[in-house]
Amino acid sequence: IEIRGLNKRYGSIAAVRDLSFQVSPGEVFGFLGLNGAGKSTTIRVLLDLLRPTSGKVFIFGYDCRTQSKETRAMVGYLPGELGFYGDLTGIETLNFLARVGGQSVRVEFRAELQERLQLPDSDLRRKVREYSAGMKRKLGLIQAMQHDPPLLILDEPTEGLDPLMRDAFYGLLADAHARGRTIFMSSHVLSEV
Repeated sequence: IEIRGLNKRYGSIAAVRDLSFQVSPGEVFGFLGLNGAGKSTTIRVLLDLLRPTSGKVFIFGYDCRTQSKETRAMVGYLPGELGFYGDLTGIETLNFLARVGGQSVRVEFRAELQERLQLPDSDLRRKVREYSAGMKRKLGLIQAMQHDPPLLILDEPTEGLDPLMRDAFYGLLADAHARGRTIFMSSHVLSEV
């Protein structure tokens, strides 16, 4: 990730002001800031969900604005606020999001993620509207990681997870890092970062 002089304004309000930094391939990067500091806005600019007022952002050398299809294909993204379709089951959600992203998923790897995050097939057969906040977060983590992307962008990933699931999540991140994946994780909790 490379961010050069990023600014994002909403009228007179500066959400992000002159932000510049780099994240090297294979690095685990904690993006720390208070609530409202512009972390999610920065992430949305990286994914071309928002356009910057000024500045440039790149993922693996690709311009995130002009080459957004190429950049998003290399990213597993967990938004801070999940917006799943409640009428789909968990497995339908995972399959749908993989198809929309044009990503191939190894069934064995998805099963390992399910096991480690304790979200079994029986839960994935239920409608997402029946899920607790913690179950939705686990589903979000699986969808972000299921295609084993070279870059994970995780916005407040442990929000709603109990301490045991946080430990399982940290183990998944350690394994992804050992496989050479780049991890970009935002949080407002210093001890977590």
